Amino acid sequence: MNMTRADRSDPLRQSACARLVEVVVAATTHLPAATLRTPGRGHPRAALARQTAMYLAHVAFGLPLSRVGICFGRDRTTVRHACARMEDRRDDPAQEFALSALEAALLALMAALCVIPAEEIHP
Repeated sequence: MNMTRADRSDPLRQSACARLVEVVVAATTHLPAATLRTPGRGHPRAALARQTAMYLAHVAFGLPLSRVGICFGRDRTTVRHACARMEDRRDDPAQEFALSALEAALLALMAALCVIPAEEIHP
């Protein structure tokens, strides 16, 4: 689900979307949300959670790679690498299911928060 043109240029809304993804991924991985924004790679579990969050911010909400990088304290090329890794992981049916479920949950949560008009989610 991509954001509307007006939303794409709104850094505050983009940051809010990234923070929502961060909190949801942190909760599902049982890590503190701040761990996903720490400098350096950190623990492999934290790195995977961060890659997942960056990927979902880009795919679910259509945030540009550069904005995702800013929100997570990373370079856009790092975000691109994370997205490529997560796309590769989708070849595994269990990972595909998990990522699809997280994406659907994020979109439903945004709709419930009235951030995304319902007609954009269910045309």
